[in-house]
Amino acid sequence: MSNKVHHGRHSVKRHWLMNTMGTVLVVLLIIEILLILAVRSYYYSAARQYMTSKMNIVANDVMQNADDATTNYNSKIRAEVESYSDKDKIELMAVKTDGSIDITSSGFSPSADVSMEDYLAAKKSENGTATAVFELPSGEKVIAVTSMISPRGSEFEALRMISSMKGVDSQIMMMIAIITAVVFAVVMLIFLSGMFFIRSIVYPVIKIGGITRQFAKGDFSERIEKTSDDEIGELCDSINYMADELSNTEQMKNEFISSVSHELRTPLTAIKGWSETLTTIGDDEETFKKGMRVITSETERLSQMVEELLDFSRIQDNRLQLQMDTIDILAELGETVLIYQERARALGIKLDYYEPEMLPFVFGDKNRLRQVFINIVDNAIKYSDKGDTVSVEAYEQDNEICISVSDTGIGISKEDLPKIKTKFFKANHTRRGSGIGLAVADEIISRHNGTLTINSEQGVGTTVMITLPCKDKSKKSDDKDTINVELISTDKNTNE
Repeated sequence: MSNKVHHGRHSVKRHWLMNTMGTVLVVLLIIEILLILAVRSYYYSAARQYMTSKMNIVANDVMQNADDATTNYNSKIRAEVESYSDKDKIELMAVKTDGSIDITSSGFSPSADVSMEDYLAAKKSENGTATAVFELPSGEKVIAVTSMISPRGSEFEALRMISSMKGVDSQIMMMIAIITAVVFAVVMLIFLSGMFFIRSIVYPVIKIGGITRQFAKGDFSERIEKTSDDEIGELCDSINYMADELSNTEQMKNEFISSVSHELRTPLTAIKGWSETLTTIGDDEETFKKGMRVITSETERLSQMVEELLDFSRIQDNRLQLQMDTIDILAELGETVLIYQERARALGIKLDYYEPEMLPFVFGDKNRLRQVFINIVDNAIKYSDKGDTVSVEAYEQDNEICISVSDTGIGISKEDLPKIKTKFFKANHTRRGSGIGLAVADEIISRHNGTLTINSEQGVGTTVMITLPCKDKSKKSDDKDTINVELISTDKNTNE
């Protein structure tokens, strides 16, 4: 179990790392690269604008009165270059018409292999100005700007400025470091919060998995501790509720098996006992008849319980069938009352039947409905004592047939009443019965689009109300069909 749990936990973590975190990392990496490119472009553009503005100031100063024949522009340009005020940051150069650099503000002539791409671009430019960023032979990165000039009588045709990009690159690296730190912080925040989130889900799920495996083995003693009010907490509540219901069902099932075993053993014992007795009585006719009555009675009782068990199995397997036809409900109900009149009299119970003159026909299975009536009346007599009264009444109301079976017997407690039709439930274990007849009856009535409701008070009595829809007047009386009942719910599987 431990290996399975760890495998599941690692799978969730790996899934999250490969999908969520992988996507986040890719997105953040793309954002970081775009930001770095934007910062570099911004700083380089600012450097170009700064150098261009500086060059425009110097070029405008040199080109002032450019057509004045009395001005010695060669001297003026030399003086401008040599006395340039920002030469500690920017080196100013004068470029001759042959492309060579004659003088510089630093006093040092650049080496011949220094790039002149800005100068060449300026010569082709419409406004006569161009910038370039390149590396010197020493490896230092610089920015250069060239402005073409054409003062009269001058041997110089351009002014050029060069400045180191070391400060700009330092600023860019600082911004890259800040961006990287922010991205890393975001990644760590997402990672830690994600791991905390996974931990808050995976660990409870691991615990839930362990406990549910115990449930699967039939151990319902442990419950899951609820640690939050979120969906995981609701899941814990649902599983705990499921465990309670399964535990109750298991208990009722065991009681049901015990009760059915007892109920089956009683008639079998009587049949076996009287069978052995009859083999030894000789010509005692009276004893023989008595024994045969007992055997017949117990056999019928045993057959009824077996039939209930078979019906219960059919309901569980969705195999219950109804042979539908137009029937007279009073005939089936009257026959049921007739069956139990003698038995009720023998037990000292009064059985009253309030029969109306006529009721509308019902479209249903007469054998199954008679089975329901027998079960309900049998329960009423079974849970009544000597001197009690059982009343059966039938009437029409709101285009429905209403059949009421009430008794003044022991009744059902408030705690047991909501569960009386629950699977495997039996309210009173001191009375005979398998505990599944009422569930079968309720299922049969529901398949007839009717209802079966029970009202009871302990020590006062119980009333069972059955309602069935009247047959549609437009339906022909000879309509007959076999309906394969599709059981929607298999939870209603027991009775008293």
